[in-house]
Amino acid sequence: MKKLINSPETVLTDALAGFAAAHPELTVDLDQRVIARGTRPGTPKVAVVSGGGSGHEPLHGGFVGPGMLDAACPGEIFTSPVPDQVLAAAQAVHTGAGVVLVVKNYTGDVLNFRLAAELAEEEGIEIRTVLVDDDVAVEDSTWTAGRRGTGATVVVEKTTGALAERGATLAEVAAIGKRANAASRSFAVALTAATVPAAGKPGFDLAEDEIEVGVGIHGEPGRRREPLRPARELAAEVVDTILADHDLTAGDEVIALVNGLGGTPLLELYVVYGAIHARLAERGITIARRLVGSYVTSLDMAGFSLTLTKADPQLLDLWDAPVSTPALTWS
Repeated sequence: MKKLINSPETVLTDALAGFAAAHPELTVDLDQRVIARGTRPGTPKVAVVSGGGSGHEPLHGGFVGPGMLDAACPGEIFTSPVPDQVLAAAQAVHTGAGVVLVVKNYTGDVLNFRLAAELAEEEGIEIRTVLVDDDVAVEDSTWTAGRRGTGATVVVEKTTGALAERGATLAEVAAIGKRANAASRSFAVALTAATVPAAGKPGFDLAEDEIEVGVGIHGEPGRRREPLRPARELAAEVVDTILADHDLTAGDEVIALVNGLGGTPLLELYVVYGAIHARLAERGITIARRLVGSYVTSLDMAGFSLTLTKADPQLLDLWDAPVSTPALTWS
């Protein structure tokens, strides 16, 4: 294992210290492990809070800022934040209008965020939860009951954050998050496994010419292993798999996220995007908005995921709304 770390035990603390130094506009509590906006709104506003295991950067801390998250709580690598951590994040950004928790569907995250919500409500903080479960690869995977939460988390955090910024109610913000999730499907392919620093070796073994089709962002097994094929063939299968599970038809528009898993060069992601664009065009589906890059990663895993969100005027309007975060910024 070759990694730019000081020790496996201090990876998260050291990374958060570096993140704080790089982004002085944000507040980073190293004791509670909470990343929050540096300034609070002058009037009550719904706060949007998310979090999950580290190793998926820039998710979630990289999406804290105006137009997106109010706070994020990173757990240890591939491990849910503890309830006290989530509670501290909610307390840090609550201004009286309530808090929406965006939770990826992994058993530890669901349980810990649920307990944190109960603790927050005992303190008088009104909570709504949006569960992200967009991965169509498998049901009831290694760490989940039901589908895994993956790339659609970015779409949910962006749309909920934008609507909250406009002064919407707690119920309205939660509703748009649930709608964005319901409109989204994702699927991933891995060329290599991730190496967790504490383990010191890849999480699973792949032969030199082998790939994992339908992999999870923690390295959970997918649908099958098979020999590597050209990018256009993999892209076509990923698109077709998502469309088979979605209600997309000719004439529809989508938001497309072609996401690197941490070890994939941008050059290769553009090769994949080109093939995905062509395959969707064959089906009469238009990509109205797109992101190509690494947004929901799995440490150093090579591969890609595709997220397709069925677009409508409101979702596109919220997607286009101004955002200013370390990892996503436009005006």
